Amino acid sequence: MKLILVRHGQSQWNLHNRFTGWKDVDLTHTGREEARIAASQIRDDHIDVAFTSKLIRAQHTLQIIQKTNGWEEIPVIMDQSLNERSYGDLEGLNKSEAAKKFGDEQIHIWRRSYDVAPPGGESLKDTYIRVVPYFRSFILPQLINNKNILIVAHGNSLRALVMFIEQLSPAEILEREIATCVPIIYDLTGEQLLIFPIKTPD
Repeated sequence: MKLILVRHGQSQWNLHNRFTGWKDVDLTHTGREEARIAASQIRDDHIDVAFTSKLIRAQHTLQIIQKTNGWEEIPVIMDQSLNERSYGDLEGLNKSEAAKKFGDEQIHIWRRSYDVAPPGGESLKDTYIRVVPYFRSFILPQLINNKNILIVAHGNSLRALVMFIEQLSPAEILEREIATCVPIIYDLTGEQLLIFPIKTPD
């Protein structure tokens, strides 16, 4: 079984270095081109079902991949469980402006700690607790049934999945970068699918 993860292409707020989170911001021209390049990298893979978030930048990335590869008939399931990490009160702020308001050190803690959330937002641990049960309930059964799955989502929702799939520690996952539109491909055996951990990392 094959599981392919793709982070959406560059968004308007990625371009302007703003905290995006759950704000519904579309792709830039560069982001659309990135999606076409990602499509070319997975063109030879057979996909049975695609999953994406409720945010337009992920949906449009998936649509471009489908159109580029002639995959328009692939079933698509959208769910907010795959949305990006919420940045709460930081959403919409330019990252340098936010650093002036809250301090560089505090912004670094909010961005790069595992279990410290910004005001009104989610930590990576919160995102893991949201994303992984959805994966276990709705995506893992499809993999177990020999379906090849494409997930187009976001940097932190995909980081949570990578943490789960590779059984990484909180320290290890904080070192992992998820680049825009660079496919992460897992070839999974039935044995691997049956031994995924249940416990949430501390």
